[in-house]
This record gives sequence, structure tokens and C-alpha cells, in this order.
Amino acid sequence: MVVVLDQHQKPLMPCTEKRARQLLDRGRAVVHRMAPFTIRLKDRTAEESRFQPLRVKFDPGSKTTGVAILLEGAQGPKVIFFGKLVHKASIKAKLDARRALRRGRRHRKTRYRKARFLNRKRPQGWLPPSLEARIGQTLHSLAKLRKLAPITALSVEHVKFDTQKMLNAEISGVEYQQGTLLGYEVREYLLEKWGRACVYCGATAVPLQVEHIVPKSRGGSDRVSNLALACEPCNLAKNNRTAEEFGYPAIQAQAKTPLKDAAMLNATRWRLYKDLKATGLPVEGGSGGRTKQQRIDHGFPKEHYYDALCVGESTPKRFTSLPAYVQVWTAKGRSNRQRCRTDKHGFPIRHLSAKKVHFGFQTGDLIRAEIPNGKYRGGWTGSVTVRATGRFDIAIAGRKIAQGVSHKYCRILQRGDGWQYTTHRIGA
Repeated sequence: MVVVLDQHQKPLMPCTEKRARQLLDRGRAVVHRMAPFTIRLKDRTAEESRFQPLRVKFDPGSKTTGVAILLEGAQGPKVIFFGKLVHKASIKAKLDARRALRRGRRHRKTRYRKARFLNRKRPQGWLPPSLEARIGQTLHSLAKLRKLAPITALSVEHVKFDTQKMLNAEISGVEYQQGTLLGYEVREYLLEKWGRACVYCGATAVPLQVEHIVPKSRGGSDRVSNLALACEPCNLAKNNRTAEEFGYPAIQAQAKTPLKDAAMLNATRWRLYKDLKATGLPVEGGSGGRTKQQRIDHGFPKEHYYDALCVGESTPKRFTSLPAYVQVWTAKGRSNRQRCRTDKHGFPIRHLSAKKVHFGFQTGDLIRAEIPNGKYRGGWTGSVTVRATGRFDIAIAGRKIAQGVSHKYCRILQRGDGWQYTTHRIGA
């Protein structure tokens, strides 16, 4: 998919790579943006163009969010975009390090200062910064997509695990192993909780059965806190013994341990759903169990973008075409506010310059360097890390490809916006 804008930078319907090359060769379009690659038409406006429905589908995750754009055309549903949003990591660790640094500084400089840990109130709906960042990055990506394509509808995996269905007292134990939607909800929860392996022998390449940690004949219930996954030989060998009697007391103790990722998704799902509704677009919700069932029905492998494609009731029975590439958008942040580096004990060891722009370049900019001689002779394209000396480093996807490049050989292709854009071939 190539993004197309009109002469007033309003979004038009995306086109294929072949069509984009034709428009550029004929002089009807110019390159507007390098990543994601965008062209701008010189002779077309949005008012005189026709549009088709475009639906953006999200599969939120703790580390990665899957994105898919579905074109609901007259010839059938067509997938025109696959994407993965890699959320910024180590937010909590950096906040902890900053808090420790400031606490040590206050203790050294102003030991007379009284503690002020009880004079702050959290507003209603407050979320930890790490969770707030995940929601903000998802909404930011949606805003970027709306600037690049005429989006008409949204779909989001609204709830990872339907706990209301899982705790229904009318459900019998055998129904957890049947092919109903409820079975998908419970099995998906247990697969993530127990690492997709037999809890007793660790087998992974065998069919797994849902079994009761405390057997029902011994007073055990059908609640998910009493369920685990076991291969058939272990399940038969365990018989009507508890996990502790079977020689696995740790399994019985771990049974009530909640999933960290599931807890995070449950804490943010309503906030994300509410913020998506605030965009004014129609929003469709779906559960993780339905997503997995539809992904298996279509025969797709376990990937975030395939999960996003199968979210909600809007998922069709078949697709006319699928993309060959997936775009990976990694949240990096625009800059670092920390003005000093510390040792392992938190004491400052060196200070950083407050100046961020050097010779017209800033860390994160996409540049093109033409080096006439030396070890890195040739042309290099990537994101730049600047230095006050004028000697820059160039990297692609976080891997350095050229070091100590003079600023005189560099030219700007695109200013950094806090994201790193890469493209990967599906199945490669």
C-alpha cells in the first residue's frame, strides 16, 4: 500500500506500488513523505474523488499492538495494510531511576526538608504512566492513519478474556474442551497463563487438555483459578489426585496467580474504547476468544496483525487479497530529558548538553549520507545520532551501519517524529 494525498494534503484512497511509480514517472505526483512512503498528487482534490469504506482494526497488547486496514470494496473485502506498533519499553524503570536520583539529591542537599508523599491526589481515571503511554501511542498511530487514509470505521479487541462467561456457574466442565466460543475464551487464557505447555511435564508439541488442579470429585470447582493444561498421559496419571498430591505443589500455588499482561489489558480496555469512541468514528468491539476462533477458521498463524484482522463480527468469511509486507512502527520518543548520566549507585558522573540540534540535525532524523572515501564509502540511509563534534552515527532498525560520519556529507530526508519505521516481508 502506498499512501496518497491530494494537492491540499488531504487523504485519498491508497494505491499500489506500481500505480505510485506510474504517477511519479508521469510527473503527476511528488514524494511527500519517506516513511511511511507517501505521495502527493498535483492534479487531484478530495472533493472530486470517490472513496470506499476503510476499517482500521486493532489488537491491543502489552508490548505490541497489531493493526490491519480492511477495504470493504464492491469486489469483496481486501486487506491493504498490516502493521505492528511496538510500544516504548522501560518506562517504569526510568521513572524509578529518576525517583531514586531525586531522592538521593534531596537527602544530600536538603536533609531538613519534610516528606511530601501525602499531599498529592490522583484524578479519577488515573492510570500508571506505562499504561497511559500504551494508550497514547495507539491513539497517536490512529491519528497518523487518519491523516494518510480516509478511515470510516474502527474495530478493537475490547476484552482479552471474558471473565463473566468464564465464571458462569451453569457451565459444566466438559464444555471447556468443546469448540464453542466459551471454550476459546478459557483455553486462550490458560494457554497464556501456563506458557502453552503441559504444567506437569512441560510438553509443548502435543495436544493439551484442560484439567482440574483439585478434581471435582474432591470438591474442586470449574473456576479458572482451578484449571490448568496437561497432556493426556499426565492427565491420566494424575487421576483424581490434587496437583500437590501428584508431586507439584508449586502448580497449586501458582494457580491463583493472575496474568500480568491480562491485568494490564483489563486496566486499559475501557479507557482505550472510550477514547476511540471520542474520535467520532463507529467503533466495534470484540473479545480475544472470538479473535482466536476466527483466526483459526481462516488458517492464519499467530501474529499480532493477523489477530487484528480477525477482531470483531465484521471479519468476513474470506479475503480477496492480503499484503506481502508488514510495517513495524516502534515508539522511540522524541528526545531524552535527562541531563546527566549516573553510575550504578545513582550518583551523577557526567552531564549532557541542553542543546539538541547540531548543524541542523537532531537525533532521530532520517538522513541520506554520501561518503566520498574512507571505511564507510558509499551511500547510507538511516536514522541519525548527532554529536556536538559534527561526527554522526547512522543506524537502521537500531543497528549501527556507519559511525563518525561528517555532517557535511548528510542531508535531511525526513524530520524525526518519535517513531522508527521499518518494513518486513511476511513469512521471511
